[in-house]
Amino acid sequence: MSKQMLDQVMLNRRQALMGLGAAGALTLGLAGCSDTEAPAREGSGTASDSTDTESEEQKLDAEQYDTLVASGPIADDDTITSSTWATKVNESDKLRVGGVQTSMLFSLMNEKDGKVRGFDAGLFQLLARYVLGDENAYELTQVTSDTRESVLTNDQVDAVFATYSITDDRKKVISFAGPYYTTQQGILVMADNTDINGVDDLAGKNVAAQSGSTGPTVLEEYAPEAVVQEFTTDEEARSALEQGRVDAYVIDQTVLLSDMVKRPGAYKLAGDPFGPVDAYGIGLPLDSDGVAFINNFLTIIEQDGTWSDLWKVCIGERAEIETAPEPPAIGA
Repeated sequence: MSKQMLDQVMLNRRQALMGLGAAGALTLGLAGCSDTEAPAREGSGTASDSTDTESEEQKLDAEQYDTLVASGPIADDDTITSSTWATKVNESDKLRVGGVQTSMLFSLMNEKDGKVRGFDAGLFQLLARYVLGDENAYELTQVTSDTRESVLTNDQVDAVFATYSITDDRKKVISFAGPYYTTQQGILVMADNTDINGVDDLAGKNVAAQSGSTGPTVLEEYAPEAVVQEFTTDEEARSALEQGRVDAYVIDQTVLLSDMVKRPGAYKLAGDPFGPVDAYGIGLPLDSDGVAFINNFLTIIEQDGTWSDLWKVCIGERAEIETAPEPPAIGA
């Protein structure tokens, strides 16, 4: 499918979603770091969603996604042989990936066809295509927040794609390519809320945050007059918001986007994201020359529009956000 045709498919998809929303058929909600684990904690863990399920209207368009990934670039032989990391992957005929299967927006298993799709999944499938000429030439090993370093240091995987926050401590034992995605704290309110339009409006308001996340600490600095109530899970915080026990819910915007996909039309984001930037990277063995190779790959898919198209398919179209963000500066 040509780029023009793909853009038209995406436009038609957006128009269909808007029409359903106008008819009252949509109820929105986004949250995003994984499904069976707790949502991303401080330092960002693997993505996690609660037990909610997204509506039929908001499910990822598998055909559109598969077409996009299958049209990704393929590296030439000289590019492959210039990298020890890429040569090893190429000779093994598969890319060994550490990741998850339960993150609604980033890497979710489709039980009907057995395929994993999402923003992280799309990136490692595009990388498999870039190195091996086949987007399906990968082997996925499931990881948790606690095992992401060990699968790399034990040579169980070639790379980890799992909403993996770049930190100085982690860089002591592994290397990171990227970043390929960034997030900050976001503010979720009910769709009919007109009182809260940004972080300054949280003063004097009851605000939900997750215990163990960065939310309470960031709120203490950026909204010191907010009345913070901590909850154990994303689902508990959203229930408090829906019941009017709190006026807003603050956590990584990645999580909030997944909440919006789960319940289309129910919530909205209030104002711009705020607080420290949390950058997601691709985990690699320490001092691997795969960093340079993958950074070059990321540069290519950012410049040719593939990164933005993948974001739209996996996140934007489903959260009814029309404009893709600018990808972060690679190597920053």
